[in-house]
Amino acid sequence: MTSTETARTPATRHTWQRAAVRDLMESGVEFRTAQQVHDLLRDEGAKVGLATVYRALQAMAEADEVDVIRTPEGELAYRHCSSGHHHHLVCRSCGFSVEVHAEEVETWASSVARQHGFTDAGHELEIFGLCKDCA
Repeated sequence: MTSTETARTPATRHTWQRAAVRDLMESGVEFRTAQQVHDLLRDEGAKVGLATVYRALQAMAEADEVDVIRTPEGELAYRHCSSGHHHHLVCRSCGFSVEVHAEEVETWASSVARQHGFTDAGHELEIFGLCKDCA
């Protein structure tokens, strides 16, 4: 490598495939698995591999560009969200989700941590149910 070249890691590469994944994620309001993202991109005519989608989503998660949850089935699902701490209501059927801020949860989590001698405690909370369209 010459002095004018720079090393690129997979997390910093900017490819059309990653741009396509990013654009798709920014346009949705539901959590999507890598397989769902892959299927949607293929439906749009993009020739992108499933492994590439997984890598792009992982890089986006590491960069805090998407939130990651584990679905009730155990799969990882991704969603483009606002910054800052928040929780989600997630439809078990269609994946539609809503960001929620729950001060009561924050107060409860801090209280429980203190009661048990924990400091610097964090938490994640996702509430799964059926949205009004799927109910």
